[in-house]
Amino acid sequence: MSYLPDENTLGVIVTPKGKKAAETRSYASTENPHRASLGTAFIGIGAALVAGLSAIYGFAWFIALWPQYSTPVPALMSWLLLIIALAGGFVVSRVVGDRLPTWIFAVFLSFLACSVVLDLTAVWDKNDIGSYATSSLTAGMALLVVITLRGSLEILVADAVLGIALLTAILVNSDLSPDNLAPQVTALAFTVLPGVIGVLVVHGFRRMVQVELDRVLVQSTVSAPRFAVGMLASEELARLDLAAEELLDSVATGRTPLPLRPRTASVAASLATELRLHLIEGRRETWLYHAVTESEMLGKSVTLTDKGSLAGLLDDNQRDGLLSAIWMLVSEQSKPSATRTVQVQVGPIAPTGESAIGQKLLVPIEITSTGIAKNRVDASTWEALRRVGRYSDTTRDASVKIDVECLVDNPADV
Repeated sequence: MSYLPDENTLGVIVTPKGKKAAETRSYASTENPHRASLGTAFIGIGAALVAGLSAIYGFAWFIALWPQYSTPVPALMSWLLLIIALAGGFVVSRVVGDRLPTWIFAVFLSFLACSVVLDLTAVWDKNDIGSYATSSLTAGMALLVVITLRGSLEILVADAVLGIALLTAILVNSDLSPDNLAPQVTALAFTVLPGVIGVLVVHGFRRMVQVELDRVLVQSTVSAPRFAVGMLASEELARLDLAAEELLDSVATGRTPLPLRPRTASVAASLATELRLHLIEGRRETWLYHAVTESEMLGKSVTLTDKGSLAGLLDDNQRDGLLSAIWMLVSEQSKPSATRTVQVQVGPIAPTGESAIGQKLLVPIEITSTGIAKNRVDASTWEALRRVGRYSDTTRDASVKIDVECLVDNPADV
């Protein structure tokens, strides 16, 4: 078996060697590239079990209604197709992982469609689809088998088409009256609602996990130095550092002759420029800047003003309290409103009357939130602000303004 070589920043082809290369290949071979993201595989298993129980219930009704079918063969064939679709969808979903190929999804829907047509054909002479249909009602529940493997819109479209087809059949075939209206409505709801509820559950779960992951990543900035590069910049610095080491090693071992060729010299100059830019940025940007800009949620709603980079003077407990308060102000609703914003201004340092070394510095922090009333602010937000310092709040319309007096250590003592 051959392995593709890697190309580093300098454009040099590097082939893995030795023990590390073997470990890399072993890890790559054992890792499952199709593993479902965000843990939705467990929801998929649960949904498949619910679909299976629904199929058992529907099949039991089919057996009970067997003597009343004038032509039971189409109904039996519809159940065979539905069982094949359910079993095949479950098995294939365990194999392909977190994304079902389009052609398999099309085959799955084709089986469901054929099952619905055959079932409606078998009960068409009863003029009461809601009371006699079985597999066509379970087809809506069968969509739960692939609900985590395809997009929400695709599942909703398939569910809507199934619901419209069943509703049309009921209106055309059934003689609606107060006596048989309830079974028709119940059948339609039993067919359509599972797919809609499943899509809402999966969407909410994915968003919840993404928000929590975002919070965990942002929380890592709390223990960062006063001036530091962010998570994204750290990866870029690691790449630049590796490229610089490889260049210097190649010069030291004689693999790259001196003077450098124009192309290699240009690459070296680019590396030096990028390193200088990152070092300069690292002397201006604080942990709070990286927490806001590198968060998908905070970056959309929070505006930070910290000209003196004073947020870096806060200790870990104060940082955690400030970040938690900002986060809870932004995420009060399940989905942040487009009109909800949080403006954070740190500094300038307020005069305290004492300038000697050893005295605390007073760093004022002003937090202005729009789009949320004070009575909608969670109590844990105020508890988090107490860890930052003494605070006072004022409200006006749908805006909350919070002034925090944060006492920090004098950097001159360090």
